[in-house]
Amino acid sequence: MEIKEERASDEAQQFLPSSQIDSLGEPQLTSIQRIANEPKLEFSLACKDLVAATRDRKLNTFIQVSVVHPAEHVLTRYSSTEIVEGTRDPLFLTGVTFPPEYPIYEETKIKLTVYDVKDKSQDTVHTTVLPDHKEPRTDVGRSFLGFTTFTVGDLVKSKEQQLTLTLRTSDGGKTVGTIEVNLVNMGELEDGEPGHVTTDSQDQKCALVRECTASEGISGKDNLPSLNAVLKNPICKLYRFPTSDNKWMRIREQMAETILSFHVPKELINLHIKEDMRRNQELKDLGELAPHWDNMRKSVIAHCDQMLSMYQDTLAELGKHTGSSFKSSCSKGEKTLEFIPINLHLQRMHVHSPLLKDALYDVITVGAPAAHFQGFKNGGLRKLLSKFETERRNTGYQCIYYSPENTAKAKEVLSNINHLQPLISSHADLLLNSASQHSPDSLKNSLKMLSEKTELFVHAFKDQLVRSALLALYTARPGCVLKKPAVPRNSAEEGDDLKHQDHPSQVKRQDSIPHHSEYDEEEWDRVWANVGKSLNCVIAMVDKLLEKDNSGNTKEGETDPSTADCKHAGSDWYEQLYPLVITLKDCMGEVVTRAKQSMAFVLLQELACGLPQCLMLTLRRDIVFSQALAGLVCGFIIKLHTGLHDQGFLQQLHTVGLLVQYEGLLSTYSEEAGMLEDMAVGISDLQKVMFKVIEAKSEDFLPIITGRREHYVIEVQLPAKMFELLPQEIKEGKLLRMYPVLFNVGINEQQTLADRFGDTTLQENINQENLQLLKEYYNLFTEKMPPDCLPHFQEQNDLKGLLESLHQSIQAKKRKNVEIMWLAATICRKLNGVRFTCCKSAKDRTSMSVTLEQCSILRDEHQLHKDFFIRALDCMRREGCRIENVLKNVKCRKYAFNMIQLMAFPKYYRPPEGTYGKSDT
Repeated sequence: MEIKEERASDEAQQFLPSSQIDSLGEPQLTSIQRIANEPKLEFSLACKDLVAATRDRKLNTFIQVSVVHPAEHVLTRYSSTEIVEGTRDPLFLTGVTFPPEYPIYEETKIKLTVYDVKDKSQDTVHTTVLPDHKEPRTDVGRSFLGFTTFTVGDLVKSKEQQLTLTLRTSDGGKTVGTIEVNLVNMGELEDGEPGHVTTDSQDQKCALVRECTASEGISGKDNLPSLNAVLKNPICKLYRFPTSDNKWMRIREQMAETILSFHVPKELINLHIKEDMRRNQELKDLGELAPHWDNMRKSVIAHCDQMLSMYQDTLAELGKHTGSSFKSSCSKGEKTLEFIPINLHLQRMHVHSPLLKDALYDVITVGAPAAHFQGFKNGGLRKLLSKFETERRNTGYQCIYYSPENTAKAKEVLSNINHLQPLISSHADLLLNSASQHSPDSLKNSLKMLSEKTELFVHAFKDQLVRSALLALYTARPGCVLKKPAVPRNSAEEGDDLKHQDHPSQVKRQDSIPHHSEYDEEEWDRVWANVGKSLNCVIAMVDKLLEKDNSGNTKEGETDPSTADCKHAGSDWYEQLYPLVITLKDCMGEVVTRAKQSMAFVLLQELACGLPQCLMLTLRRDIVFSQALAGLVCGFIIKLHTGLHDQGFLQQLHTVGLLVQYEGLLSTYSEEAGMLEDMAVGISDLQKVMFKVIEAKSEDFLPIITGRREHYVIEVQLPAKMFELLPQEIKEGKLLRMYPVLFNVGINEQQTLADRFGDTTLQENINQENLQLLKEYYNLFTEKMPPDCLPHFQEQNDLKGLLESLHQSIQAKKRKNVEIMWLAATICRKLNGVRFTCCKSAKDRTSMSVTLEQCSILRDEHQLHKDFFIRALDCMRREGCRIENVLKNVKCRKYAFNMIQLMAFPKYYRPPEGTYGKSDT
């Protein structure tokens, strides 16, 4: 927001003390003492008795604020107020705030320049960055009135903390009015009444707005270390609005980007690389295959290696990124950034009312998770996945068809094997170590852990899929001969379904998994059962050893055993257990080899049936999921920090789970329909994410991601003091479930085309499906949670009634029925959920939505005066955080709408005049 303007050095020097100009060394500057993380300086502005060029003209004025730094000889344009119309005594809604890190001192000079705007829609000073940092010309709709200057020291040392300064023309001769500069202390709330609002001042006295980038307001003093680890570059605005009972309430609007935009995708891609490398190795370890299957395997591995190389290149490129911690809307089509969420920010409103408790309202704003670089020519994931599965099922591929459920099960079995085998081996070694030390208690504990993990291991192979896949793999071996068991296990049921495969070369396609009666299962049953038998032998031996040890210890009158005797006994225990443990490991190794190969064969069929579309769809799904997950992790961390002292919320978190509600503003026309299809699948995939809260062991508070594509665990780290506030269940590592829901209502001109000439069934189906998910969460909530755990304002709106209203609104199939979004958002807040708002780039439509939501909350929950609703809405859109978001994305303070587009928008989603126009998006 700082725009340096080139000036002649003499203009800058006229504001500098001569001692500083003459000094060749560094000037001695006086710091401003402020509370840590609080803005260094804040002041509000008002003018009186401004002189118009013509007597009958009413002025439309704004103030441009510039800074002369003591150590520099340049004038820096810092900020501007909004335009106040039709008065010579404007009270500006926009104040000025200097953040904690801003280099401002008592010697710093501030220049205030007042301009008269003739046509607000043509004025560009507040809506664009000036080329080459030049002053705007007077012929662009505004004219210069006067200026004044003061030092920061003059303001902070003044008795009334107020300065009244004379405005003069550029030659310094003529007085054109006065400016009042009032120092603002954030901690003080004025309870005074707004008084009578006259016609001239009604548009002015609605608020005070100040601008800062201090992180204190966003995080709170206790949460600063851990929240500052993920939130960056916060921007803050402050408003003061009257309530219906003529009291002032103060509203702080905040926005911050997050380094999770890059951290989460990089962690995720790294997991994808490891998972895919492991899968490729498992395919190579399948062993010898018949020529048909071997050629298939070579083709699959070649494609997989190519895809793996692409993931590795993407991760390497992201590792080089050193710029901003968010992806701008202009970069959504860049290949190297396709895993990064678009324009991800926290949007927060902090309300301080005279009569009510302080309240926080958070919304995560992010571009719809979608594969923009991949394009939407053939639709999005929802359509592509359905089409692919139909083709894969119905086309005569040279492979065996396994359902998506079975391929997911195969991945789960492989994951369990990779997780449990090293654990069992480790516990077996601990058992031998306890035996060598002749430690009965340690031996018992080691045996208990070994038994538990081995039972889980054995249970993982009790699945029909493993047996079927072993047969399929058997038929794929060179020269295999099928052998039926003498007595089929269930000949009555299975006899009719026998399918003979005399040679692998004849295998073209099977419409179902091979049945047991085609395969001699005795060998697999024997191998599988040997693990349990080996474990039983180990348990029996341990029991025998412990029984002997107990009987030896009960003999009275004997002397204590010597150290040599203990060593001999330990050696004896070890020697008796060692061969049994080795047998257990060998049996387990044989089971692992066969099971891994059989499950890898299932994955081979999945990949072979759809090359290369299968891998491209996996890539697209990974891209969309990465964007969605980054937003979810950010939302969870923010919600956890704000709810640390809310025992009801924490109980809900581990008992029920967290509701995550997405508001979509995408149309169902053209490319945005494909984006919506991507978004729907990406948000649905978040159901496979679980969270776990752990105590941080260092100053690194970034979340840790583990797992695989079908199941991820996000470990969120908290400092020790904050971790102690959690319930015991969460501290013990209980996994916390997510319940994502998406409601979409298109509001732009493209949705008008879809409503009249296109198809809206995609939006209708998504809303109906997610309504059912929301109802399921509500039923779970009411079943498991006590009634007093509902949020503060629940008594004003019954949740059951809100759900019924949402149901009716969705069933009504009304065009651009934005009430669906309002109801869904209200239900989410009352259920302690996390709110998301998304459009294509989270810049324009999203800004209209979040500002409308903020003002609606002020009206419905905090008694905002009804006459100030529209003024508050325009103020937030013109001077608030969202116009700063537009600037961050496209380097221009204009929402990317035109007049024709806005005619199609619902009334309350239209920005104020002068804030929109042609802009890159």
